[in-house]
Formats: sequence, structure tokens, C-alpha cells
Amino acid sequence: MRTMSIKRSKASSHGSRRRDEDETSFGGPKAAAEPEKSWPELVQDRPEDTFVPYALTGRFQKGAALAHATFGRGVVVSVDGRRIDVVFEGGKKTLSHAG
Repeated sequence: MRTMSIKRSKASSHGSRRRDEDETSFGGPKAAAEPEKSWPELVQDRPEDTFVPYALTGRFQKGAALAHATFGRGVVVSVDGRRIDVVFEGGKKTLSHAG
């Protein structure tokens, strides 16, 4: 008796293709990332009175200038719910706010 081999082609499943690095999960192109500015670039033209004192109860938007008791003057570069990323002279810090 002879056995027969049946060749099967691989079934492709939808959504399993690899995405190119420049595509999002929705298949469209990613938005071009804006290069992050350094601390001197962010604070150089801001008057001293525009830096508001940082407080957990405060609400901050992207671009807001704040004065932190420990880290000094900084500028909010991103907001995600109750978290803000702030660039200070000593580097970027993630802080909480009332969001």
C-alpha cells in the first residue's frame, strides 16, 4: 500500500502581517516626531513671572512654565492624564498634577 502526501499551503491569517516601522497599528503612517527642545531653548525667552509655582493640585498644559521647589524652573513637554513630563535644567522629570 502506498501512502500519499498531501501538501498544504500555509493559511494566512488576517492581521498577522508584520508592520513596517513607519506604520501605526491602524496601518497608516506615523506622525513625524517633533525633536525635543533642550532646557535652555525652552526657557530662554520666558519672563521670570511666567513660571507658576508647581503644586500637585495644579493643572498644567503642554508648554506651561512652572517653578519646582527642588528642580527649579521647567517647561511641560507632554501631558498624559494625571502625569506631566517637565524638562528642567537637570533633565526631564515625570510629575503628577490634578489633570
